[in-house]
Amino acid sequence: MLENMTLSTRNSFFKGGIVFTALSLGLIIAGAYFAFPAYPTAAAAASLRSDGLIQRFIVYLVPPSTYVPLWTMLGAVAYSFISIFLIYNFFEKTHAPEILFFASFAISMSVEIVRIMIPLREIYHFPAMYLITSSRILLFGRYFGIFSLFAASVCAAGLEVQKTRNIIFTIVITALVLTLRVPIDSQTWDTGLNIPYGFAGMFRMIEGIAFIASTISFFIAVKVRTSYEYVHVGIGVIIALVGRNFLIGTDNWAGPVLGILLLSSGTWFICSKLHKIHLWR
Repeated sequence: MLENMTLSTRNSFFKGGIVFTALSLGLIIAGAYFAFPAYPTAAAAASLRSDGLIQRFIVYLVPPSTYVPLWTMLGAVAYSFISIFLIYNFFEKTHAPEILFFASFAISMSVEIVRIMIPLREIYHFPAMYLITSSRILLFGRYFGIFSLFAASVCAAGLEVQKTRNIIFTIVITALVLTLRVPIDSQTWDTGLNIPYGFAGMFRMIEGIAFIASTISFFIAVKVRTSYEYVHVGIGVIIALVGRNFLIGTDNWAGPVLGILLLSSGTWFICSKLHKIHLWR
């Protein structure tokens, strides 16, 4: 039977996340060096505008910027590395069940690196199959992240986590089932270098439900755990997810600037309050 993770096992997961995100950061820097000249070509070939929630309100007011996708990728991977590094250092000796799942959310942001495959293909002309594969990896990472955040919220709201590995396994399988079967059009992409995929409306609905449920669950935790600090955690979740939407769904300079600012601020809210809640327990 798979029991709850020990601190040692959880910290090993954090260390693995640090290594993975550090490698991703190195790869995005190296990839940017080779792909940089192809960004204007990739941007000119985009047939759609980015489809983020905030983007819809400014799509006719602000034109797309050619190099913004590069900075949003770099920002997402840098956020991922710095976040998991700080989480490990602040929670190394603190037992906080929610932090494992939030760390998974932070690590998942590093998969934004795969969007660089579009400008790289403009240079190296590799088969479209690689674009399809990278798009599935991107979708998996995004939904693994949002489901991990939801798992953190229901854990805070009172779910007794007896089999942590089973929950992670369930999240992985759910994300895989959703992303492996969705049709992907490798011939087109948007100005954020995202490739369109089928059932986009259904995926947006799933993401919206997970966002609302996660926020509500953290507010429920105020009563269940008798700790008002969970209000701040819930606020942090809202700020972080709005920042995430800016970062991955905007094709102008609001993306990397406001996205990183809000995502980092929300992460600080979440982690600082969770540390305070569990420090003396």
